[in-house]
Amino acid sequence: MPSRLQPVKPPALRRGDTIGIVAPASNMNHDDFTAGCEALNRAGYRTFYLDSIFEKDLYFAGSVERRTHELEEMFERDDIRAIVCVRGGYGANYLLKTLDLAKIKAHPKIFVGYSDITALLTYLNDATGLVTFHGPMIAKDWNHAGGINPPSWQAAVANIGAWEVPLNPEATALMEGEAEGILYGGCLSILVASIGTPYQIKTDGTILFLEDLAAKPFQVDRMLMQLKFAGLLDKVRGLVFGQMLECIQTAGQGYTLEEVIRRIVGDLNVPVAYGVRSGHVTSGNITLPFGVTSQLSVKAGQVSLEILESAVS
Repeated sequence: MPSRLQPVKPPALRRGDTIGIVAPASNMNHDDFTAGCEALNRAGYRTFYLDSIFEKDLYFAGSVERRTHELEEMFERDDIRAIVCVRGGYGANYLLKTLDLAKIKAHPKIFVGYSDITALLTYLNDATGLVTFHGPMIAKDWNHAGGINPPSWQAAVANIGAWEVPLNPEATALMEGEAEGILYGGCLSILVASIGTPYQIKTDGTILFLEDLAAKPFQVDRMLMQLKFAGLLDKVRGLVFGQMLECIQTAGQGYTLEEVIRRIVGDLNVPVAYGVRSGHVTSGNITLPFGVTSQLSVKAGQVSLEILESAVS
């Protein structure tokens, strides 16, 4: 597998800067959109979006052409300092073939999202080296009180230097150990969907973050086994699982998802943590920068994740 590109760190985000709002995947609830933008404004940022963001095409936020143009324009505009997605859903994968990477390379910026946006987070990181951000979205997290984790947001988008991820109390140890690697990953089902395509994820040397929503334990099992069979877990240095919200078979299933995961990845001999709130979460969405060096420590039942370098310039 080819080596990873040198990280391209976007300029830091400061209060007073303008954030471009984009919808690369599904269309949105207008009230949630408005509430999210207002929250960003209260946090000290300006927001900007194109009127076309409200277009609909089946379950998409408009045509592929509209969504591609929107994202490219936000990268190219000098007045936009960062780009935050409205929501995931489905459809970001359509943009992988149409995006002009030269425009993005020429104007590196903070790009934030999760869920279906995973396809863009990993592709932009793999293809250009751009550090991307797995973090809160407008109509899913910013739109309600307690939806984001402010310390991690601030550290990820504005801090110059190393920092420790403020993990939620329920983050637990599955397999002990310590490892250093490039933080990378996203929504498990989207990562698995990349296998066998020109946009297949690059996992060698990573601390691989995996999360999902409402996937039953046997489905999580199947997806992890697919990653394993594809050789994409062979050279990972550590695994961090998200909150795995609603990933149950039935209320009284008699086993835990943690047991399922441990059985599959236990022979990798890498540290494994579980329950980190980033992505699909109940509250306090943690912002994680993908493409920078991190250290995972899982010892005596305690979990720590440290970002060893600034994610921004």
